[in-house]
Amino acid sequence: QVQLVESGGGLVQPGGSLRLSCAASRSPLSINAMAWYRQAPGKERDLVASVTSRGNTNYADSVKGRFTISIDNAKTTVYLQMNSLKPEDTSVYYCKAFMTGGIESWGQGTQVTVSS
Repeated sequence: QVQLVESGGGLVQPGGSLRLSCAASRSPLSINAMAWYRQAPGKERDLVASVTSRGNTNYADSVKGRFTISIDNAKTTVYLQMNSLKPEDTSVYYCKAFMTGGIESWGQGTQVTVSS
């Protein structure tokens, strides 16, 4: 399986911005899509945004117009640019890779806290 390493989380004030990165290690399997999920304490893990290897994107309604997902040309690193952050965006953010054969892999998570 591919190993995913996330970075970029932290503490930011409401209205601020953060950029998350998720780098995939070398894998014999092709990555078809990557996504960001988030999970707040006591809540389910929800999809935030996804991007296919062809660049097709999908966003949760709650982040449309504020967050942008992108993938690099090598299709091994996915980014989540988060603007106009709100306290309700506070969560642990997880990266996920979807590979050939239905194989999936999760990152370890990175904390994002939006607070004044």
